[in-house]
Amino acid sequence: MSDGSAVPSLLTVNAGSSSLRLALFADPAEAPLAQEHLAPAPAPDADVLWRLVRGAGGLLPRAVVHRVVHGGHRLRSPCVVDAAVEAEIARLGSLAPLHNPVALGWIRAARALGVPQIAVFDTAFFANLPEQAANCPLPADVCDRLGIRRYGFHGLAHRSMLEQWRARVPGAAPGARVISLQLGAGCSVTASLGGRPVETSMGFSPLEGLMMTTRCGDVDPAVVLRLARDGSFSIEEIDWMLNHASGLSGVAGSGDMAELLGREDAAARLAVDMFCHRARKYIGAYLAVLGGLDVIIFGGGIAERAPSIRARLLDGVSWAGILLDPARNGAVEPGVTCEISAAGSGAAAWVVPVDEARIMASDAARLLDAGEAKS
Repeated sequence: MSDGSAVPSLLTVNAGSSSLRLALFADPAEAPLAQEHLAPAPAPDADVLWRLVRGAGGLLPRAVVHRVVHGGHRLRSPCVVDAAVEAEIARLGSLAPLHNPVALGWIRAARALGVPQIAVFDTAFFANLPEQAANCPLPADVCDRLGIRRYGFHGLAHRSMLEQWRARVPGAAPGARVISLQLGAGCSVTASLGGRPVETSMGFSPLEGLMMTTRCGDVDPAVVLRLARDGSFSIEEIDWMLNHASGLSGVAGSGDMAELLGREDAAARLAVDMFCHRARKYIGAYLAVLGGLDVIIFGGGIAERAPSIRARLLDGVSWAGILLDPARNGAVEPGVTCEISAAGSGAAAWVVPVDEARIMASDAARLLDAGEAKS
């Protein structure tokens, strides 16, 4: 379908930590009518949305669909944004400071289009994590009172990788053991069994887990206490440090993996070594959680564009049945789904471009169709 003026569409707004991705779908099962990737992301502005809509024929979309990173324990499925939903997204802003406030800004800007707005949540995919994975080992009454638990993030990305892989491998076992890695500005790894997540690296906030471009990932909580007691930093400054000035950027002065791979100084080598080491620790842990592996999937900007990183993450895990094909790995093109494991590998390895927009549009269409069916 190529004529956006003939049918209502869905406009997806994915405001990430480093960029803005827009897409206009007439049918989530088909290619978008129009799309745009803006990096760095512009400030929330309805004119940015209008420009894409007008360029695709000018017909108002059926709805605007927003990716919201943190839905907490109350927002566990796609929903129409009303005052209560907006207030809850705002309340959770301190737990996802790189994302929720930005998403809220775009929700408010999109009001100018005068159509329904729908929020889909990265945390929803992990709403039913096993209790042993979801709970934090802190006093139970404190966790209950403050809503402290491991929510998980990048749910849309991990869903996208799983669904695309299953579409390419229709004969995959229903109970397939899958490790998926989303490696971009934010990084996470998820272990799934039969399409359901059983463990994930991000927890109470998107800070936990893997080392990222500007976020620290796993750090001993005593380090944060040390920073707070030092007297040199306010809570706000510590928050900024952990989210904006750590990870690759903190160690080597840049969060750009391509730049670091091209440098030869010790700081760049250390940052890349730390990144790979920490990711491999999680791969090993999740092999144990799953009791083996059927497929490992790489997605996200770093995973798609850095064959040397993929190779390093799989180096030394042949004991788990994963054999990389160097030629396949070196021939991967960004945006193309492909297998990179060798013939005879006991577990498959794939690179799958993440398509959060399609997941967002599909979820929104189901929600709108269900509402119309009831009316």
